[in-house]
Amino acid sequence: MTLARILKTVKLFVYDTPEATPQDTLPDCAVVIDVLRATTTIATVLAAGAEAVQAFSSIEELMSVSETWEDHRRLRAGERGGAKVEGCDLGNSPLECTAERVQGKRFFLSTTNGTRALQRVEKAPIVLTAAFVNDQAVINYLQREQPETVWLVGSGWQGSYSLEDTACAGAVAHSLLNGLSPSNLDGIGNDEVIGAIALYSQWQNNLLELFRFSSHGQRLLKLDRETDLIYCAKRNYLKVIPTQTELGVLVSG
Repeated sequence: MTLARILKTVKLFVYDTPEATPQDTLPDCAVVIDVLRATTTIATVLAAGAEAVQAFSSIEELMSVSETWEDHRRLRAGERGGAKVEGCDLGNSPLECTAERVQGKRFFLSTTNGTRALQRVEKAPIVLTAAFVNDQAVINYLQREQPETVWLVGSGWQGSYSLEDTACAGAVAHSLLNGLSPSNLDGIGNDEVIGAIALYSQWQNNLLELFRFSSHGQRLLKLDRETDLIYCAKRNYLKVIPTQTELGVLVSG
């Protein structure tokens, strides 16, 4: 398989927030990105051996559905505003998701932004999640499977733009398109792809500093979560491809 073939068959679109996505269509493959921290946590949980991650936009729905599972077979993870939700076992820190804690369990997750983005594209034929920790695994999948249209959907922050999500979308687009040149413009579906690649190219060697500049990075620093930022800045750290198998349910691909 050659890169030239990939460029002829894959059309990439970047949407900085779920609200920016078209309402009347869906892609062949949607890749949801919430670097700080939902999709980093999802990849970490699945790599650590969880049975599945089940995502909810509503804490109330998470609590209701998880009640049907026995205590020893479930973990509830809820986050709002960067902090753990009362009544949940965990917040949204990937560093808390050790193999000893999550292995074999269903991980019920609701976060401020990432799980809302998943809900927006959950009816696409293929739904994956990506973060910097598993970016190369997702890139490899897209190169191998060649879906005709791919949306890279950032989760943002309550409807607004997030630097880190767009930078991650740029990392994926940069690899698939081999940078930018007149020879590969057919693979670019919207101008946001070019902006994402430019952002990533500027910061690819200093992601942690970018996170510290970002508004959500600042929120996490105020919550004493710098170690989360350091972890989320790791590149190609996990080989897992979180893949939706039923609405809202992701398993290791």
